[in-house]
Amino acid sequence: MARLPRLSVSGLPHLILQSGHNGQDVLTDAIDRDSYRRFLAQAAAGCGVAIHAYSLERARVLLLATPLDAPGMSRMMQSVGRRYAAWFNRRHGRSGTLWDGRFRATVVEPDRDLVLAMRHVEADAAQADDARAPAQARVSSMAHHVGTAIDPLVSDHPAFWALGNTPFERHAAYRALMEQPLGAQERHRFDEATRKGWALGSPAFVASLSQLAGRRTLPKRPGRPKKAAPLPDV
Repeated sequence: MARLPRLSVSGLPHLILQSGHNGQDVLTDAIDRDSYRRFLAQAAAGCGVAIHAYSLERARVLLLATPLDAPGMSRMMQSVGRRYAAWFNRRHGRSGTLWDGRFRATVVEPDRDLVLAMRHVEADAAQADDARAPAQARVSSMAHHVGTAIDPLVSDHPAFWALGNTPFERHAAYRALMEQPLGAQERHRFDEATRKGWALGSPAFVASLSQLAGRRTLPKRPGRPKKAAPLPDV
């Protein structure tokens, strides 16, 4: 089956997944994470992409980002993937591919799902109390969103600003949300949509994206298509 073109829409947030080849570790320590963040910051600035949330897990990277133009996201990820892989191989004395093929991504409806997507990105870090970790040891953007640190890599999305009128209100509201972990079903929904490129949002939003992108934005219903009813005898 032919692979669908990746969803990439200017001005809308995207949930992005970049995984290690065969599940291998790609971010082994604070030095690796600092280098990845540096390459990501440079690529995001050069390609016109705003990073709203990130999580740098050992075997995968999760990002929530908005490109100013549709090709910007791919340019950013290609730059980061190429530069970090070369740096990682030199540092760890290895060769060969680092990433599990191309990165995966999908579009998120801002008003409905953006804050949920942020919580998904930062969920594992929240369980590890990442916001209280020393700066060099942090693996995510959560400290920025709960108000314990300023992360220059992060650009707040207007949907996050809608959580409160002041930084204190926004941080308090997000802390309260993070104290209520997303359920396994919700996290599975985000993971599946990202891996398969299915849009996240209301039916009207998803339908509008399908017209804009010229491709399906939801999976087909299971089973064979229904046969047309036979014509009556005349």
